[in-house]
Amino acid sequence: MATESQPRAHKAGAFDIRLIIALLIGVYGVILTVMGIGFTSDDDIKKAADVNINLWAGIGMLVVAALFATWALVRPLVVPAEPETDDTTAVAGE
Repeated sequence: MATESQPRAHKAGAFDIRLIIALLIGVYGVILTVMGIGFTSDDDIKKAADVNINLWAGIGMLVVAALFATWALVRPLVVPAEPETDDTTAVAGE
């Protein structure tokens, strides 16, 4: 058990880079999905070989964002209680 004199290890939480990446990809995915559903004309679809590329790219980005968020929630990063020094890295590396 950790006492008051010993710092506890904690999770990275919102500072986990996987959540930041998921947020950015998710925002772009929502924008592309909305553009693909509501603002893509027939001429735009014909230019893209009869594929609504905004819609499919947006859905793909939303899936990737969900995978990143799931990964970050299932396997959270644990920040060590004490920073490593040269002595601890040398012992751990042996």
